[in-house]
Amino acid sequence: MSASSSLLLEQADGVLLITLNRPDVLNSFTLEMAEALQAALAYAARDESVRAVVLTGAGRGFCAGQDLAEALPKGDGPMPDIGEIVVKCYNPIIRAIRSLEKPVLCAVNGIAAGAGANLAFACDLTWAADDVSFVESFAKLGLIPDTSGTFFVPRLVGHQRATGMFFLAEKLPATKARDWGLIWDVVPKAELLDTVMKVARQLASQATRGFGLTKRALLASAANGLDAQLDVEAACMTEAGKTADYAEGVRAFLEKRAPVYRGA
Repeated sequence: MSASSSLLLEQADGVLLITLNRPDVLNSFTLEMAEALQAALAYAARDESVRAVVLTGAGRGFCAGQDLAEALPKGDGPMPDIGEIVVKCYNPIIRAIRSLEKPVLCAVNGIAAGAGANLAFACDLTWAADDVSFVESFAKLGLIPDTSGTFFVPRLVGHQRATGMFFLAEKLPATKARDWGLIWDVVPKAELLDTVMKVARQLASQATRGFGLTKRALLASAANGLDAQLDVEAACMTEAGKTADYAEGVRAFLEKRAPVYRGA
């Protein structure tokens, strides 16, 4: 496992803590930081000792989106292809989070704007500090929401609210984001990381394969009709029923004791 100066990695108790680490610019993304995050998520996917992931930010912000210094022309050169930045930076991150068959939790410690907001919304469970705001800031630059914003936000809040968020680009307080279903919960700032890490450790001690198969079924449901989704559920249940953790869960139930899951 390796890190870069723009990304901090800590691993303990089955949890990989990933901290965006460009606090002087509110953890805005450069290609270097995006590639480091992609590498960290790839490590989490292949290493069996990682059974849950927590994503947060250093300093007073979670993520202010794209660092515009990389999205401006060099001297008198042409404007960079913003779509290429999306393809290289953000799309691989979202695909990695959604395909990672382990829980990915997010602790939003400060402002989450643009790609930063949508990154938080794409995680499995997201908490925010009580003083946090989210803002879909793309309209202020004449751009469209990226980082899966146009996929997850309307599914979470409905068409009207999603359109309002995208067109008006107003700050959305954390409590309203929770009430609209964009995030899981809001906690006092001083308790944020401890709260999320406690849940992450709890999930890391449970049946990892079951969580992964649940994520697989949820992802499939976005495109499936009822009949197809019932088939997905049956297939995932067959796979879950063959895991060592399922066998341990049954034994523990019959023996009236707490199960000891190994994540396999």
